[in-house]
Amino acid sequence: MEALRRALSDRCLTVSWLPGKGRGLVATRDFFPGDAIINEDAYASSPSKSSTGSVCDGCFASAKLKKCSGCRMVWYCGSACQKSEWKLHQLECRALAMLSDDRKKMLTPTIKLVVRLVLRRKLQNDWVIPTTETDNYDLVDALVSHMSSLEEKQLVLYAQMANLVKVVLPFVEIDLKEMTEIFSKLSCNAHTICDSELRPLGTGLYPVISIINHSCVPNSVLVFEGQNAFVRAVERIHKGEEVVISYIETAATSKTRQNDLRQYFFTCSCLRCSQDLKEDAILEGFKCVDYTCDGFLLPCVEKKTFTCHRCGTDWDEHKIKNLISELEQMCSKATASLSAGNPSETSLLYRNVEQLELKLYHCDSIKLLRTRETLLKIYMELNDWRGALRYCKLTIPVYRRLYQSIHPMLGLQHYTCGKLEWLLEETEDALKSFTEAVDILGITHGTSTPFIKELISRADEARAEVAYKQSNEDIFNLSPSAREIFISLPLRIRIRIRIRILLGRFDWNSHFFWELLNGGSHWRIENAVAFVGSNGSGLGVNPTRHLTPRVVAPGPLV
Repeated sequence: MEALRRALSDRCLTVSWLPGKGRGLVATRDFFPGDAIINEDAYASSPSKSSTGSVCDGCFASAKLKKCSGCRMVWYCGSACQKSEWKLHQLECRALAMLSDDRKKMLTPTIKLVVRLVLRRKLQNDWVIPTTETDNYDLVDALVSHMSSLEEKQLVLYAQMANLVKVVLPFVEIDLKEMTEIFSKLSCNAHTICDSELRPLGTGLYPVISIINHSCVPNSVLVFEGQNAFVRAVERIHKGEEVVISYIETAATSKTRQNDLRQYFFTCSCLRCSQDLKEDAILEGFKCVDYTCDGFLLPCVEKKTFTCHRCGTDWDEHKIKNLISELEQMCSKATASLSAGNPSETSLLYRNVEQLELKLYHCDSIKLLRTRETLLKIYMELNDWRGALRYCKLTIPVYRRLYQSIHPMLGLQHYTCGKLEWLLEETEDALKSFTEAVDILGITHGTSTPFIKELISRADEARAEVAYKQSNEDIFNLSPSAREIFISLPLRIRIRIRIRILLGRFDWNSHFFWELLNGGSHWRIENAVAFVGSNGSGLGVNPTRHLTPRVVAPGPLV
């Protein structure tokens, strides 16, 4: 591991043994919010079942894909990506092509990932793929497996999966015990690869990043650009301080978080887990029945009641149990309707759930938040932007409470809010939301990614529109008849034409424009909308976007 220490030293990091945690990554200089602490390509990765065929197996780009003509099971975004992966996929393709259809159906994403891991190790041992201090199998070998802590049924499952890997790779010497241990390592060391909007795309193994420990109040965040993982600081990290990220969804009670961490064989002892009992009561407890009091109820065994910690008001536990029973029935109906794909009916059912939850829970309750997040998605599906915006705004104060001030989930929610406000022509509010999103996501994602550049472009467009609305400047002279026609256009179209002039994107010689002004009334408004929002100008908006030895030439993609 000395080679790894040297490589990390160049990045102002070191691996230290930490009491109660084991290995951990420690800063040897100060890092500031937005600094990229470390980045790493996956040693092996695989798209999820739902992403197979929609993201490239090589770079995880969501582009127009073509299937490998050999195995017909792997997808690439183009020949460049296929060629870069060919040393490994040449062996993988050969193995997959020999499988029967029944065997192919048994290949889960996790098994595909292990197949690629084994092949990469073989190719590195044979000097076909080079190794570096941060890219070699020794780092995988050093990962903790926690096999001794696994239940017997889990070990049996991993052994069965290991045997399937041996069937897939008959030309590679496979040690079943070692393969079983690899599956165990993946269960507590692999990371979910997400896109810029935190939608899961697949799974990857990052041996160096796996050294980083968990905290429910992390000072860093893990994000992805394709299958390349980046750890960025979200607050100042002082020299000698441990770098920590979150393994789990932190918008939960300490009990839920600790349960989620069990799969990683990790117990968190951060301040939030050890001292925030009041927060837990607010997130999952019942609110006081006195609407003027914002206290929460605690069980009183002697009186068989729930008593407010603040005002002392009692609420009979039988009434609460009856309300909970009614709520569970309503939730079951709403969930069934959601699964059936009936958004109109589902929205009504979830609104009923919301009203009952408002009687039971604090306004910052996790359960109420999840209901409102579901309603936001439903209204987006119904193209009810006003309803979606209402619920998006209701979630943001709770996000602020549950997440740190610099957290991608909070930034993305501001972005969604801004897109909805922009669509509804609430431009000043949209600018505020876009600015909030840029301030957060520029730190968590970096400022050079296409995702952030698009967000900044939207903010610039909104800023220009707000500036125009506040100005009476006449940007161009028109004849009286042309001016009359121009003024008759909807305000948003007039503003966008003027903004395009300011940004140098407007063609005065456009045949369409003069036909619009001189021919006038027979032109449909939709044509004008298409005109001012086309040609990649970024003036349009789609809020639903937010709601991975011998070398022969690769075969053609189909």
